[in-house]
Amino acid sequence: MLRATRQSLLASLLSLLAASAAWSADKPDCSRTLSLGMHEHGLLYSSQTGEGIDKDIADELVRRSGCKFSVALMPRARIWQLIESGALDFSLSGITNDTRDRFAAFAWYFSNKYYLLVRKDAGVKTLADFERNASLKLGAIRGFRYGASANRFVDALEAEQRLSYSASLDPLYQVLLENRVQAMIIEPFDYPTILQATIREVTQVLEFDDPAVPHGLIMSKKALSPEQQRAWRALVDEMRADGTMQRIFEKYFSAEWARGMTRF
Repeated sequence: MLRATRQSLLASLLSLLAASAAWSADKPDCSRTLSLGMHEHGLLYSSQTGEGIDKDIADELVRRSGCKFSVALMPRARIWQLIESGALDFSLSGITNDTRDRFAAFAWYFSNKYYLLVRKDAGVKTLADFERNASLKLGAIRGFRYGASANRFVDALEAEQRLSYSASLDPLYQVLLENRVQAMIIEPFDYPTILQATIREVTQVLEFDDPAVPHGLIMSKKALSPEQQRAWRALVDEMRADGTMQRIFEKYFSAEWARGMTRF
């Protein structure tokens, strides 16, 4: 009888320990300070104001998880290098490809299309027109990738040495206005800048034939276990499900645009 009772108690204890371990695995591990890399990009983040969609999402992740974060501003190319090495835990608003899938995991929370912002005096009416004219150059941010057809477009121009790289957007706008490049790739986050008269008057917008591309929380596979990746993905999914993500986007876009970007 005593032996049976002890066995029953042991079984109960093991069951509780297993349940506790499972519960812990489902929650973000806050036992250390986590690192997050931000990059400057239009409405996503501005170092001048300290505001943006990425900043709001980061604040909400901190609030919901209770974890302490060390946040640093750096070029996008540097972020991917650190994510791959495991020296950086997280970044935001990233897209995947076969190479990135080997070292990064993602938690999707919005999607958008890419467009080509091209000078009117370039004589371009289609993407093919731009590709055919060897005198035209494209400005791009190092470390950025896009949708499938946009990537093919960029790669073809790079093979012809027709790309001019920058670490951020502002220098690209400047060289576009100076006609040192004749086009650059943009996203909805760039609209406030391209609607300024100095840029709007000399440019037009062409659309790539790609569906909207999912963007999300970037997680380093070297720094975070699969269990922790699932925990953070669940937290992001919760933000989408309860409408928090859409409300964040509504601070920067119309309700229609925010709904379209965050519900996919």
